[in-house]
Amino acid sequence: MEEFRASLEKARGAVVNIAVDGDHSLYAADASERDQAVAFSKKWIDVAVAIGSPSVRTNIAEAKDSKPDLDRAADSLKRVAEFAATKNVVVHVENDNPIAEDPFFLVQLIEKVNSRGCTPIPTLQYAGDGPRGIRLQGHRRDVPARLRHLSCQGYGNNEKGQVFRVDMPRTFGILKRANYRGYCSMEFDASGDPYPGTAALIAQTLQYLGSAA
Repeated sequence: MEEFRASLEKARGAVVNIAVDGDHSLYAADASERDQAVAFSKKWIDVAVAIGSPSVRTNIAEAKDSKPDLDRAADSLKRVAEFAATKNVVVHVENDNPIAEDPFFLVQLIEKVNSRGCTPIPTLQYAGDGPRGIRLQGHRRDVPARLRHLSCQGYGNNEKGQVFRVDMPRTFGILKRANYRGYCSMEFDASGDPYPGTAALIAQTLQYLGSAA
């Protein structure tokens, strides 16, 4: 990791967030399962410190023995956030999984954890139409005060598996009204060559950031 960090510094680059995807659930009924989820997130917080990343995105995996449980999830995530705070690292959660990471559940979770070091990363593709379209709206009240990082995607998939274009003017309009000043990370999640696809997504993002400025 020291070699990697040195290479980053030589290239004048930086890691600003690490996507941490574990298989153990923070809200499982089995306490040992929750302990493993917490330990996994803590391990990557140490990695973040080692490479100079100010934040990690901890996923909330589905539990095999339980439906999403707010109290157990909050207890586990609070342990992660408290550990991260001692390392000066911020812990993000993201609305990726429609069951375990429903945005309204995440808002309640963040409020219950009640830590400035625990914040959401909304995924912009979920500002589309239909039932999944409300998922970004679930974070609206958190955007001004807590949001520091966004996952930008140009395309999404609806409940039928159909691909749709993200409504960029609408989503960046939300950011404009919230006076957002955080990071926008590019996530190319469509068919085709990811290099020109990502370049096009960056160009779109800059365009709408400029119009929203």
